[in-house]
Amino acid sequence: MAESRYRFNFPLKVRYADTDAQGHVFFGNYFTFMDEAAGGYLRGIGFSWNKLSELGLDIFYVDASCQFKGSATFDDMLEVDARMARIGNTSFTIECAIYRQEGGQLIAKGQITAVVVNPTTRQAQRVPDELRQAVASYEGPVGP
Repeated sequence: MAESRYRFNFPLKVRYADTDAQGHVFFGNYFTFMDEAAGGYLRGIGFSWNKLSELGLDIFYVDASCQFKGSATFDDMLEVDARMARIGNTSFTIECAIYRQEGGQLIAKGQITAVVVNPTTRQAQRVPDELRQAVASYEGPVGP
């Protein structure tokens, strides 16, 4: 059975600098790919980091994980699918699935959890209703 893809897709080309001495993408760079897709997702649903900043808020990443299912090499075109997996009181989690564009092979799956904070006090704040609404408009309701 084919893997179900997420609605949001972020294309990415593997740079030579992304690879290691073994010739494939260095494992830590998959977190960078997921970070880029998460930012793209938020922009894509109309809630960019600038909007968060306008509300006097910021985010801190507090958890990230990745399961490696394959490998990518220099010049591969990848597609990083992203979706909001969970919205809690003060945090949210974005899931990502990374595919090789040619052939659709799943390369990696992971997630990033962010806590919304006041940038001055660094204290957790409620996830803004504007973000909740943007996600609900794009994907439908997302629970805790």
